[in-house]
Amino acid sequence: MTNHIQILSKEFNLNALHIENVINLIDEGNTIPFIARYRKEMTGAMDDQVLREVADRLNYLRNLDKRKEEVLTSIENQGKLTDELREAVEACLTLAQVEDVYRPYKQKKRTRATIAREKGLEPLAALIFAQEFDGDLNAEAEKFIDEEKGVDSIESALAGASDIIAEDISDSADIRTELKESINKFASLSTLANTEEDTVYSMYYEYSEPVDKIPSHRILAINRGENEGMLKVTLDYSIEKALDIIEKEVIIKNSTTADFLKNTIEDSYSRLIFPSVEREIRNQLTDMANEQAIRNFSINLKPLLMQAPLKNNVVMGFDPAYRTGCKIAVVDPTGKVLDTTVVYPTPPHNRTDEAKLKLSAMIRKHGVNVISIGNGTASKESEIFVADMIKDFPGVKYMVVSEAGASVYSASKLGAEEFPDFDVALRSAVSIARRLQDPLAELVKIDPKAIGVGQYQHDMPQARLGEALAGVVEDCVNSVGVDLNTASPSLLSYVSGISSSVSQNIVTYREENGSFTKRSQLLKVPKLGPKTYEQCAGFLRVPGGENILDNTGVHPESYAAAESLLAETDYTLDDVKNGKVLDIYYRTKQIGERELSEKIGVGIPTIRDIVTELMKPGLDPRDELPKPMLRSDVMGMEDLKEGMILKGTVRNVIDFGVFVDIGVHQDGLVHISQISDRRINHPSDVLKVGQIIKVQVLSVDLKKKRIGLTMKIKNDNA
Repeated sequence: MTNHIQILSKEFNLNALHIENVINLIDEGNTIPFIARYRKEMTGAMDDQVLREVADRLNYLRNLDKRKEEVLTSIENQGKLTDELREAVEACLTLAQVEDVYRPYKQKKRTRATIAREKGLEPLAALIFAQEFDGDLNAEAEKFIDEEKGVDSIESALAGASDIIAEDISDSADIRTELKESINKFASLSTLANTEEDTVYSMYYEYSEPVDKIPSHRILAINRGENEGMLKVTLDYSIEKALDIIEKEVIIKNSTTADFLKNTIEDSYSRLIFPSVEREIRNQLTDMANEQAIRNFSINLKPLLMQAPLKNNVVMGFDPAYRTGCKIAVVDPTGKVLDTTVVYPTPPHNRTDEAKLKLSAMIRKHGVNVISIGNGTASKESEIFVADMIKDFPGVKYMVVSEAGASVYSASKLGAEEFPDFDVALRSAVSIARRLQDPLAELVKIDPKAIGVGQYQHDMPQARLGEALAGVVEDCVNSVGVDLNTASPSLLSYVSGISSSVSQNIVTYREENGSFTKRSQLLKVPKLGPKTYEQCAGFLRVPGGENILDNTGVHPESYAAAESLLAETDYTLDDVKNGKVLDIYYRTKQIGERELSEKIGVGIPTIRDIVTELMKPGLDPRDELPKPMLRSDVMGMEDLKEGMILKGTVRNVIDFGVFVDIGVHQDGLVHISQISDRRINHPSDVLKVGQIIKVQVLSVDLKKKRIGLTMKIKNDNA
């Protein structure tokens, strides 16, 4: 019905041929990570984010076409389809526009207008609406009195005619479109208190902001306040402006029925149009706010997952608690659990000496390098205890990590399968330790919605949020690559093309047949056929396998090309294995990428990717990122003073700023206005979750537990 290629090419400002290729690749069942990584020549090297946006928009356009077909079929079945109406439907650019055109033909519930039509008053309504009648309206209405049909007076005849006209006006797509444009431009969203209590919504107890200016986070806050019964929310718009718009569309100058129609127009607007349009516009605002919030989630989730792993460290996971005791788990550098215990250094027990003795022995026994402390209940007391304890261990440091989702994992079927002999809290301690060692491998075990980045996650459309976040996890997992011989089913299930059942089959095959020695063995795994192999093989690594290329991001389909490239540059696979091809980049440039491309038979983007992989086989891109900030001392909010300069870790990026962990168990806020001297559109343009930044304390409110920070540092002598 529509040319999706042209529309997408124009909207994304991308080559039409590349768009066509993307559509074909998606329709052939290829995954976004596979297309982004191994079909660059066909897509113009679109990255995974752009590809997902194109795929989402393509899906919308296809749904739009489907709805247009349904609407046209429905109208045709009613015998009312005209060429003009068909053109109007086909010209619609949004689903909302299609519904506006379809509105007059939609099967309605019994309304005042349908009752009036049953009474035979439609001819009277048509006469009035046409505005060509110049006789006595009452005398004309008298002709429609019919007590058997329930029309017992001139007044009831005219009232019924007015109901019909009011509904017809309300159903006019042109009128609704013009009104919505005006309301979106000139209306305000206003709120009033629905309670006398002092709540988190106090700032909205008497609040108003233009619809076209209100930011997404305020829309979501207002919606939540309304849903919780704390706020009364209205859309304020001039009724005079609305009536003027409708009258210009409906009333013919000097018409004898103009006054009658003006009253009908006011009834149509107040009773039918505005309540409907108000709902529609508020839904649009909510949809827009949801999409922005989901985008923020995605922006925050990616750097959280891609944080540099703390490799080659024995880590003690410390899950704080009060009455039930702190659960402890020590894991080796591969994440294997070495030891567990429970200690009681926090109130009400305060058995600090006993806890110190027990944990010190574990640190010595297992060579613990780092202690990972969960940031939940009793975290502050636990941090104070740990900081004091490690004074006896100069090489040991600690870090307070977000335990968001740890309890979800611990109570899950997956957690029970992984540690059937551990109670829920001990599983949580293991997760807290492992998420410092390898955030990606551990966090993929948790529903992305439970990881705790962004705002209002419980208010979002859960399916849409889940889909978007799963896409982020998928992109992260595939950009890093997965060790075929150590990966959990959870991690494998995010690899391109691999379903949950196939991921389990891979692990089962590995357990029954021993470690994989080459990628091609995947084809022996049940339900993993040639198409799945094509999609997943390049993202799976086999360290120490028969072929060094199996430990790179080079796809098996390009092995011959990689070997030809090595031959052209006077190298061998053994040179790759021994790390002796560091000059291959310069040799490729000397020979010429285009010449090599034509000779080897692959595109220049593939040549470049192969060169990168051959130079550093098995490279984890996260290793080149800044390491997490470890601590050995402890501070509290009461230690903070205005003007103090500290280093902190960005924990959350939202529309109006970023929250930063500065080591005092209460994240401080850097408002967007305090991030940079230059104007920025969104904090994510400058900062990412996990980034370590220098901040200065602006304000400390101990009572409200609020810390104001700035990145515009004054008097910095550090």
